[in-house]
Amino acid sequence: MTKFSDLNLDPKVLQAVAETGYDTPTPIQAGAIAPALEGRDVLGIAQTGTGKTAAFTLPMITLLGRGRARARMPRSLVLAPTRELAAQVAENFDTYAKYTKLTKALLIGGTSFKDQDKLIDKGVDVLIATPGRLLDHLERGKLILTDVKIMVVDEADRMLDMGFIPDIEEIFKRTPFTRQTLFFSATMAPEIERITNTFLSNPAKVEVARAATTNVNIKQGVVMFRASAKPREATEKRALLRALISAEGDACSNAIIFCNRKADVDVVAKSLNKYGYDAAPIHGDLDQSHRTRTLESFRDNKLRFLVASDVAARGLDIPAVTHVFNFDVPSHAEDYVHRIGRTGRAGRSGVAIMICSGRDEKNLEDVERLVQNPIPRLDNPLGVTAPQPAEEASTTDAAPKRSRSRSRRGAAKDMPAANTPAPVAEQDVQSPEAVATAPTPATQKAAEKAPDQVADKAADKAAPRPARQPRETAKPARDDQPARPRYQDRRDNGPRIIGMGDDTPSFIAKSFEERAKG
Repeated sequence: MTKFSDLNLDPKVLQAVAETGYDTPTPIQAGAIAPALEGRDVLGIAQTGTGKTAAFTLPMITLLGRGRARARMPRSLVLAPTRELAAQVAENFDTYAKYTKLTKALLIGGTSFKDQDKLIDKGVDVLIATPGRLLDHLERGKLILTDVKIMVVDEADRMLDMGFIPDIEEIFKRTPFTRQTLFFSATMAPEIERITNTFLSNPAKVEVARAATTNVNIKQGVVMFRASAKPREATEKRALLRALISAEGDACSNAIIFCNRKADVDVVAKSLNKYGYDAAPIHGDLDQSHRTRTLESFRDNKLRFLVASDVAARGLDIPAVTHVFNFDVPSHAEDYVHRIGRTGRAGRSGVAIMICSGRDEKNLEDVERLVQNPIPRLDNPLGVTAPQPAEEASTTDAAPKRSRSRSRRGAAKDMPAANTPAPVAEQDVQSPEAVATAPTPATQKAAEKAPDQVADKAADKAAPRPARQPRETAKPARDDQPARPRYQDRRDNGPRIIGMGDDTPSFIAKSFEERAKG
């Protein structure tokens, strides 16, 4: 079995690694460190939680042991898709480089440009950045990348999902062609493969697991959810989440709960706190200092539940996470692999439970197609709460709606609707002709008062109606103004022209003359 001491790492790096308690590299570390120390480009493909960060951090520190950084010209560059992942890479660098004199700078959003400029002006050996903030410094003329000797792209597939690929290509163009490139990803999308073919030169491909596979140490399950009514769907779904957490009992010492939308993150966290569950939200709209404090509390076991958007799905190394709950099925199937990869890390076991509503079934099919395995269905701990269709129909028929009265005093609220027919006894049923000629109560009442008027009205109804006369197209003329048709053009265009008038072409007039002669 390979040991870290067999990988030709710097003795100072080996000392720092030994103090962390690790002596045996993971498969991705054992496969990537050796070619990286030889100066080759590396394409590493491995599922999340397998130690990819150390796979490029350890050889990078060893290779940068000799040399000195110059102002505004970093010697190596590490690109990460999110602030949290970039901060985690910086922490790993501090851990493994503590016995060296190498310096670093962390360029992420949410922090001061001024403080970052001070670090860059002093000169740094390792520059760790998110693509957006790095381009901001480049456009301001504060950075020069022509001295970059090692370039690392971490979580490349997440870069693709977040739309950073054009930024990555622009950054690549500003680095020297002779650089060494280390490229790591959990999945291998066609766009990622195109970039590797463009910017990597004869890379050593290290693939320790099939792309988009899940950790075998993670017990997975999905609960198919149906709400009793559409307006109650969100409330019942949160109740189901709490029931799933309670069903896990003491085994769920801490957990990350993932939602697709930032708004749901806040609502779910607030709901959990309301029912006595210690939870806090984390998403991209929160201030960076707030996000950092929340992660530190969760990492130090001061916070039991972390409700997160996909900003926390990639690269966060919190080894002791026991459970992952997917409140929503992820919109992108690849995100499922990264979400559940927050548990079952470093050889530990973990549990991943997902809630799937009716609208998420298509996304669930995409996830199962990606991982090439069906996810086991779990029983709903709350049981089936949705009413049967027959029950809904009987309930609707049993209580007909009342007609609303327009009266201000509300005197007619309890009266039956005017259009509702009164019940008719079987012996009272009459023929259609009798019904048509039978007088109504209103007609009888009026006939008692004015029989002649009623008779005249009945005669008028029985008499055939005259044909409808066409509508007049002109208003009656006034005494001082002649009648004028409607919609007539009021402009004076001269005498009316019949045919072509005096402008008849000669060839047409000639043809008529020949016909007349013939």
